[in-house]
Amino acid sequence: MPSWRRAERGLRAEAGGRGAEETAAQALAAEGWRVLARRCRTPAGEIDLVAEHAGLLAFIEVKARASLAEAAYALGPRQQARLLAAAECWMADNPGHGAAGVRFDVMVVAGGEIRRIRDAFRVM
Repeated sequence: MPSWRRAERGLRAEAGGRGAEETAAQALAAEGWRVLARRCRTPAGEIDLVAEHAGLLAFIEVKARASLAEAAYALGPRQQARLLAAAECWMADNPGHGAAGVRFDVMVVAGGEIRRIRDAFRVM
C-alpha cells in the first residue's frame, strides 16, 4: 500500500475517533456527567475521556468500529494496563476527585449507536 494511502486512512481514522469521542462526551453530559478532560495526555499514555458524576470518577476509553460487537472487544490487556497507568498519572495531578469511587468504562460507537460498558475491567 502506498504511503499516501496509509496517511489518508490514518486521517480518516483520526477524524472518526474524534467524532466518536464527541458523541461519547455528549452522551455523558446528557446523563449528568461532568467531563473533566478529553484526550488527556499523560506520561503513561492518553485517556480519551475523564468524567465525574456524584463523586464517581470514570476513565473512559472510546472505541469506534463498524459494529458494536467489534468495538466492545477492542480493548485488550495491554491497552487496559496503559489506561490504568495513565489514570494513576491523572489522579496524581488532579487530587480531590473520585470520592465515591473510580472505575474504567468503555464507550463503543458504531453506525450512529452508542453503548457504555460500565466498569469494563477491574484492577486485580
